[in-house]
Amino acid sequence: MKRVIILFALTFVCFAGICQQTKVYTIAANQVKAKVSPYMYGIFFEDINMAADGGVYAELVKNRSFEFNTALTGWKEQQKNGGAGKVTVVNRADDRPENPHVITVDVTSPAGYFGLSNEGFRGMGIKKGETYNFTVMARKPSKNSTAIQVELHSAKGLVIGKAQLAPVSTNWQKYHVQFVATATDSKASLFVWLKGKGSVDLDMISLFPAHTWKNRPAGLRADLVQKLADLKPGFLRFPGGCIVEGRDLANRYQWKKSIGDIDKRENIINRWNTEFAHRPTPDYYQTFGLGFMEYFLTAEDIGASPLPILNCGMACQFNTGQLVALDKLDPYVQDALDLIEFANGGLNTKWGKLRADLGHPKPFNLKMMGVGNEQWGEQYIDRWKVFTKAIKDKYPYIQIISSVGPYASGKEFDLLNTTFRGLNADILDEHYYNSPKWFLDHANRYDNYDRKGPKIFAGEYAAQSKTTGSPDNKNTLECALAEAAFMTGLERNADVVVMASYAPLFAHVDAWQWTPDLIWFDNLRSYGTPNYYVQQLYSLNKGTDVIPLLDGDKAVSGQDGSYATACLDKSKKELIIKFVNSTDKSQSVEFNISGINISGRATMISLGNTDKTIMNSLDKPMAISPITSTMVVNGKAVKLSVAPNTFKVIKLKTL
Repeated sequence: MKRVIILFALTFVCFAGICQQTKVYTIAANQVKAKVSPYMYGIFFEDINMAADGGVYAELVKNRSFEFNTALTGWKEQQKNGGAGKVTVVNRADDRPENPHVITVDVTSPAGYFGLSNEGFRGMGIKKGETYNFTVMARKPSKNSTAIQVELHSAKGLVIGKAQLAPVSTNWQKYHVQFVATATDSKASLFVWLKGKGSVDLDMISLFPAHTWKNRPAGLRADLVQKLADLKPGFLRFPGGCIVEGRDLANRYQWKKSIGDIDKRENIINRWNTEFAHRPTPDYYQTFGLGFMEYFLTAEDIGASPLPILNCGMACQFNTGQLVALDKLDPYVQDALDLIEFANGGLNTKWGKLRADLGHPKPFNLKMMGVGNEQWGEQYIDRWKVFTKAIKDKYPYIQIISSVGPYASGKEFDLLNTTFRGLNADILDEHYYNSPKWFLDHANRYDNYDRKGPKIFAGEYAAQSKTTGSPDNKNTLECALAEAAFMTGLERNADVVVMASYAPLFAHVDAWQWTPDLIWFDNLRSYGTPNYYVQQLYSLNKGTDVIPLLDGDKAVSGQDGSYATACLDKSKKELIIKFVNSTDKSQSVEFNISGINISGRATMISLGNTDKTIMNSLDKPMAISPITSTMVVNGKAVKLSVAPNTFKVIKLKTL
């Protein structure tokens, strides 16, 4: 009987008077091929494209502590109504090397107002009716009557919010005032006016909306974190990719400098600020207001397993490639061991106690960690061995993510892939930024991987509509469908592939360096791309067990432009079919299901359009988004027509 099905798998069905060949596929629901990792689909965060400062970190003031190389970047002196004065940048590096600069504002006229304005991150997004928290560290070197007036100005110069406060102490003290905005503006600015002759020292001038993610003071932008939560990710990888390495080692990410008091977190230049000639951003810095504690909390908030990546003693090999000598690696290794203690240690440990002191006595249950980001060569192997031994000796349960280089193939990949398999590495981190055609052609990439070797983390991938790294790449439906097709191969091989994440995650429409990206935003709005909805549909429908979906005796991996996979979700009692039609023609398909009983109704979710160049935008955020419908199922055959350029998820209840 099976032979007959194979030989006569093509039948004819008519839709609206047009006859189409029906392709028949088989699903053996009682033949579980692999368990799906609970971490299978996650998110990769990196502070590129103003993802942190100016993005998900909700601070509205740029260069709030005057620590940019040009100390007053983002600030302008202002005066009105006869006001006069001067601003002096004071260096206190001997006392506060991590925050060396403050300003002294001398008001020299008793009349009018003198002060500074701040431009924010390509403007400030202000919402009518929103409450804003203004804080400042201030002191008066001597007694005077100088007071501070805070104003928000619209792009047209109108005052849309204001408040007053009066510093009184000769010692540094934090002052706070709240006020409500009277209008909405995406390009507002902050004015800090001083009135009354005298001088005031200022530092950490800050403005946050009261409404942040979970309403945490000085927290994260709620709409952007909500988009992450809506993905229901299995993991959150942080603090990124090349950010980890730094252009040089002095510019690397150091997690211990990213926790604790905000004014003690040392600012550094963002390594992406001048990386690309097409998008130089010299005012792009890292304040680390979004630091490791915030990353761990965010992962916990959205139900994701934390996945930190640490520097392994190597700067970015695309830049300086600086190395730490093997006999000088101890501080770097100790950082890794201390981070595990910070995440998981008891209250009787140094770093576990610090976690509790920062408000989280419960451990974060860290299970995995990356050693290096996108490293390659023998030098990486040598350092990897040192890190791996130290981590496994003390914390054998930690799974180590290991780089196999920046490319999907080639000599760098081959060396690391062969070496780490020989060393029984836990998880190999593969990256691919390639054309949509590459993703379509490589959906079977993992079909023949060694089932007993290391597991695979598809750590960074995105289809590039032009060429890799081009500023002209777009988040088109074509790219999203190519990724959806490729991901059928990830899911089909869930016994090998245990994690996957698109990259990069965020991009500010006025301040990006790299495209394409998963989520775009301006100072007030945000939208998910077609790629975002592909990731979401996979994550929300990943199931628990992979089962065979076959074209004859073969996986559906590009025949006639079709890609498919099937899984069971035993907790929800569902059979889930994912099908991609990457062609410009409709396809009539039939899925014959054996080994399980199904209900007589199916839920179908479709993502597609006849125009594969279509994209979402701030003004049309849902141009491409999932559409849900239902259909009646007769017996154990699911018959449907799949429109051109469409990714479809079919869910059936099992009995």
